[in-house]
Amino acid sequence: MSRTMSSAVRVTPPQDTLSFDIHGLVSVQVEPGTPGEAQLRDMLSPFVGDSTATRGLRVGADYTPFAGQSRAEDAYRYSDESLFLPEDRVQVVRTEEGYRVEGRGELLTAVIPLLDRLCIQERTAMVHAAIVDYRGAGVLLPAWGGVGKTSTVAKLLALPGVGFMADDWGFLSSEGTLFSYAKPMFIKPHHREIYPALFQGSRKPLAPGWLTPTISRLATAVHPVIVRYPRTASFTRRWSPEHRMVHPEEVFGADRISSRAPVRLAIFLERYEGDDGELEPTGLEWMTSRIVGNFHSELPMVSRRLIEALGATGLVPLQDHFGQKAAVVRQALHEVPCWRLRLPRAWSADRASDFVCQVVRTKLDQ
Repeated sequence: MSRTMSSAVRVTPPQDTLSFDIHGLVSVQVEPGTPGEAQLRDMLSPFVGDSTATRGLRVGADYTPFAGQSRAEDAYRYSDESLFLPEDRVQVVRTEEGYRVEGRGELLTAVIPLLDRLCIQERTAMVHAAIVDYRGAGVLLPAWGGVGKTSTVAKLLALPGVGFMADDWGFLSSEGTLFSYAKPMFIKPHHREIYPALFQGSRKPLAPGWLTPTISRLATAVHPVIVRYPRTASFTRRWSPEHRMVHPEEVFGADRISSRAPVRLAIFLERYEGDDGELEPTGLEWMTSRIVGNFHSELPMVSRRLIEALGATGLVPLQDHFGQKAAVVRQALHEVPCWRLRLPRAWSADRASDFVCQVVRTKLDQ
């Protein structure tokens, strides 16, 4: 049956659905038997529980049939309410509550950009950053991958009164509130000096540090294929010699996990070909542009491909998505000191995180 834009699909979840509540903003419901359920259970574990949010994502294995979908060559098929990407074996359907994600692969790569979209409609944006609650002051540290977010979190959590909020993804509301995302942390060989307890006893072996970049590049290259096969992806994720996956509460203790804090400081972290750390103030527009662009750039290729297709077919116009997200970030940070901190590429994670920690202390312990 064909559908028109005015008739969004109504979806009734089956019993025994796995439910998550994303800070009361968005619900995520995963139907039993969904092949990607294990990964979603792992990665959304901080939010498990029933939700009363009016916006929501539903995730299931079975594709909803749509008659007469248009075609964008072989890249995707679409209608006013649906988008199917054959290469990634995932379909997105617009529903009355938000979206339904359907497919046989690991569907986190589709869930995250759609979760971000629904959060934006609730005036909250997902960010790619380390976040801590520094004695009641939220510290936002957006950065590119590999800059040292996870290492910096450890140094800041060594201080009394500091709470963990995120080391990779988090949430920022237009009212200036940071919300946590205490998902599993990925510990790598270069974290040995910073998280020594995680390298003691009988644990999964890790590749030597000099080999990690090569393994990381290989993992990135095969990721778009691996995510199509949940069992293979689950095995790879748990047994990859590149990293170990641990939950923040296992590292810092449940009492050190903070749910929210008002943002009081934003520092964008970068690596560069220099000899010393460089700190400089930035404007609001500069920081807004970097935060929006950084989150998009750090998404997996499969996620970025989905966003492109949603924009091309009009289900989520790109100008709306990025413009509205920028508006949320801009309003959130309009009275917040914004800085750029450039760290020498040659510095170890240990040295770089010490420097970042000292800058944060200098700015907030005044």
